[in-house]
Amino acid sequence: MTTILTGKPQAESRRAFLRTTGLASIATLAATSIAKAAGEEEAPVMQVNKATQAEIARLPRIRQKLVDPPFMPEHEQAVDGKPRVIEIDMPIIEKKVQIDDEGTEIWALTFNGSVPGPMIVAHEGDYVEITLKNLASNAMEHNIDFHSATGALGGGALTKVLPGEQTTLRWKATKSGVFVYHCAPGDIMIPYHVCHGMSGAVMVLPRDGLKDAHGKPFRYDRAYFIGEQDYYIPRDEDGNFKKYETAGEDLTDSLDAMRTLIPTHEVFNGRKGALTGDHALTAKVGETVLFIHAQATRDTRPHLIGGHGDLVWEAGSFNDKPETNLETWFIRGGSAGAMTYTFLQPGVYAYVNHNLIEAVMLGATAHIVVEGEWDDDLMTQVAKPGPIQDT
Repeated sequence: MTTILTGKPQAESRRAFLRTTGLASIATLAATSIAKAAGEEEAPVMQVNKATQAEIARLPRIRQKLVDPPFMPEHEQAVDGKPRVIEIDMPIIEKKVQIDDEGTEIWALTFNGSVPGPMIVAHEGDYVEITLKNLASNAMEHNIDFHSATGALGGGALTKVLPGEQTTLRWKATKSGVFVYHCAPGDIMIPYHVCHGMSGAVMVLPRDGLKDAHGKPFRYDRAYFIGEQDYYIPRDEDGNFKKYETAGEDLTDSLDAMRTLIPTHEVFNGRKGALTGDHALTAKVGETVLFIHAQATRDTRPHLIGGHGDLVWEAGSFNDKPETNLETWFIRGGSAGAMTYTFLQPGVYAYVNHNLIEAVMLGATAHIVVEGEWDDDLMTQVAKPGPIQDT
């Protein structure tokens, strides 16, 4: 069993703990943290040149309020004028969560307290300025790697923070699309953190908004973020899922479970049933809905039962022409994709990972409840079920 410090121990004790448990790895990513732990002088902070710094300082600033998925922060679909600096506060919270109705638990490592972490929205050319706060009550070292950013391992090399520390990173949104972000503290702790819930997504919209397959301006009425999460919960000798008292206590057991590459749970938005029943998504007939789907580690195949992918940016790039009328689309592990659909019939739609074993048995299912009038031209029951008639 790995010992994890709880409460608020002295800083040097935390650093010794991080060093001995492998949370500060020998990889390049962890160089700054190792220097801290050894009491060595820290590497100099990277600085932008004065002209660039002055130019950015003149840009308008907007503070983006993060919201829990599946919802999106308030945003404009198209913008005019100069780029903006999008300011974000992102706390890191380690907490015990229940991931199914049977009481299975995991110590989730979260951005902003949710699995997945919240969606961040910017426009191409904007700057995202994020203050990452590793709460003092946490046990582990963390950072953030933006697949949407350029340089320094997506910012991972510049954002490593121990419990009780914070850091601020600014990156420029040079490419439009949807992208994954995740924690990447180094070595085995990269998959460990991600498989404990530590990933989210960024949407960088073109400044003039989305375009359809014909290059015409396109708008959506609603947008939802679905983060698919694979969990690997260790079992005891009797086959029951194990529970742990502190974050990180499951390290050895979890790594053994992860090496099987067979998840015990494959869920949308943190737990089985998170987007069904009272928590189902909603829409109305005639509304166009944007769905953003992210998976930080495993391939997945989203499918809307009863609908289609009208426009699909399967690989996530909004600079590319969207595919049209797809029945199922492919999201590569470590990426995000986007799809829009205009609902034409009322009812309950199932949005699933079309590996149906994972959808039905492991939890990768969401529901969309759609209100409106039924269209008999699109579908009608010609004859109700009854005894087979002789012909």
